[in-house]
This record gives sequence, C-alpha cells and structure tokens, in this order.
Amino acid sequence: MNPSLKLILALIISFEITFTTHLIGNLIIIVVALTYLAWHHVARAKVTKLLIITLIPAAALFSTLAFFSPERNVHFAWVLVSRLYCYVTVGAAVTLTTPKLILIRSLEQNCHLPSKFAYGFLAALNLVPRIRQAVVTIRTAGEMRGVVLHWWSPTLYFKAVLNAINWADQLAQAMETHGFVEGVPRTAAQAIPLRRRDWLFFGISLLIAQLILIALP
Repeated sequence: MNPSLKLILALIISFEITFTTHLIGNLIIIVVALTYLAWHHVARAKVTKLLIITLIPAAALFSTLAFFSPERNVHFAWVLVSRLYCYVTVGAAVTLTTPKLILIRSLEQNCHLPSKFAYGFLAALNLVPRIRQAVVTIRTAGEMRGVVLHWWSPTLYFKAVLNAINWADQLAQAMETHGFVEGVPRTAAQAIPLRRRDWLFFGISLLIAQLILIALP
C-alpha cells in the first residue's frame, strides 16, 4: 500500500479506537497488526521489545482501574489496555514496515506536504545520530579535562544544542547551494506512485476495520 494511505489508515483506526469500548475488536486489530509485521519480516526481537516496554504503562493502567478505582471496572481496564496495545501495534505496522525517507517523500508527492517541511523532517531524522555522537564526544572531552558531565548536566545538552544549531545553518547553506528554492516546483529523484490498487486496498482495509469496531457484537 502507498505509504501515505497506510499512515492515514492507521490514524483513522487509532481515532476510532479512542471512542469505542470494543475489547474483541481491539484484540482482532492487535492480531492483524502483529500478523502484518510478521508478513513483512520485522525482527521479532524489535517487536518483542516494543511489547514489553508497553507492558509497563499497561500494567499500571490496569491495576489502577481494576483494583484502586472506586468502581473497579475490570472489563473497562482490559479495554484500555487493549486500546494501548492497538496504538502501539498499529503504529509499529506503519513505522517498522515503511522506510522514513519513503514515507516523507510520499507525503510530499501524494499529500502535497510543503517541501520545506519534508526536508525539515529529513534533516531532523538525519541529525539524530550526529547529536548522539556529539554528546559522546562532549562527555569524552570533558573527562579529558577532569570534568565529569552526567546525563542530567545542563552543560552537556547546551553544547549539543549549539552543535545542532551550527549543523542546521550548514544544512540550510548546502540546500541553497544545491538549488533548493522554497515554493518552486521540484522534480522527484524517486517517484512514489499512488495507484488504483492502493486505493482499493485502503478502502477494503477501512471497511474491514469498520466491521470489526462497529458491526461485531
């Protein structure tokens, strides 16, 4: 499916889940999302780690509603826990099966996202590894001077922010050097097509989601 339609479908399903209390429907969506991840050969360790991390807020949410709430509504507690896992698995079905570059290019070409926002997102994503490396370098340089910078030290993040600002200015200059002009039509190095079968799969998936969330008893 087209990456933009996949994202829109995930947002619609997540929005509908917010206003429904359908436990069986939530469980079906979780199973479908996990099956989709397995079909795309997403690493099991990555999915398992995601589910385990989600277990912490899910356990807190369940215990609060099931044991410490005045009404002690166990069914509603399970509904909220399943809803939380729906958000996680549906979101993972989009983010773990679609390269970020392809998704942003699709949003720019198919959803007419302004180029400045698309390139801004790409710049932010590409700067994350450099910021991590900069933090390591700053801590190492501080230790060589006898200064220990802990993860909560404001100085550490202040210097990292200064590096990020410097990189942003360099990136802006590089984009202008390569001919980027805001508001001017641009050609695409990699075209992301929006085909009829994408719309067909989107419509069928949305219809099935409505049947699961609304039509099931």
